[in-house]
Amino acid sequence: MSSERQVQELDFDRCYRAVSSRDARFDGQFFTAVSTTGIYCRPSCPARTPKPGNVSFLATAAAAQQSGYRACRRCQPDATPGSPRWNIHSDLSSRAMRLISDGAVERGGVDGLASTLGYSSRQLTRVLTAEVGAGPLALARAHRAHTARTLIQTTDMSMADIAFAAGFSSVRQFNDTVKEVFAVDPTTLRREAHRSAVPTAGGTVTLRLPYRPPLDRGWVEWFLRGHVVEGIESFSDDGEYVRSLQLPHAAGLVALRILDGFVSAAL
Repeated sequence: MSSERQVQELDFDRCYRAVSSRDARFDGQFFTAVSTTGIYCRPSCPARTPKPGNVSFLATAAAAQQSGYRACRRCQPDATPGSPRWNIHSDLSSRAMRLISDGAVERGGVDGLASTLGYSSRQLTRVLTAEVGAGPLALARAHRAHTARTLIQTTDMSMADIAFAAGFSSVRQFNDTVKEVFAVDPTTLRREAHRSAVPTAGGTVTLRLPYRPPLDRGWVEWFLRGHVVEGIESFSDDGEYVRSLQLPHAAGLVALRILDGFVSAAL
């Protein structure tokens, strides 16, 4: 895909209409960068729609970060599931994106990633920049930032453990990246997440599983309620689905509840 085709895909008028209507179907398809605030958002961001002259549209969160924009703390655009075309296409950029998500840059650098794909690092950088608006280093950095945010907000791991689990080479690099991308330090990110955390009983592990809107919550709940297997599953009046599990070493339970923007899974 050429850079010209990329521009055609991100038609300004179409993108702006999606942003004006806060159409969640476009979340992950492109990102809105606002020059007056220095932040980037998902199309469905509930904030006031910016003026056309103050916005530009980018294909990836990494491209927005590389251009100096910070992630909106209200709509959390970096947490949106990635563009589905990365998962269904088998071209160079798609394969590169999957390898970057798997940590290829952290393990072997850009040269190692390019060698795996059969290209030079210069060719790979040129193709990725044309396709998704950012090179492999910026994409890997965005992926590390997203992983770090997920671990900060959904686990009790220490910040040092999170830094290395997310692929950062040092705690300092981790702190600097989080501050630059999210405009707050890691401790503040965790504190904000805990304010809206779903309470759970002791001994459980709770996961936040994001989904791509729109989701017909009523239909999903109707289906689950109508297909409950007695003795194995249950569906409560307040919308909680519970299923028993036979695990290798013991029995367990999983409880799912659809919330705003994610599914809470208690194990």
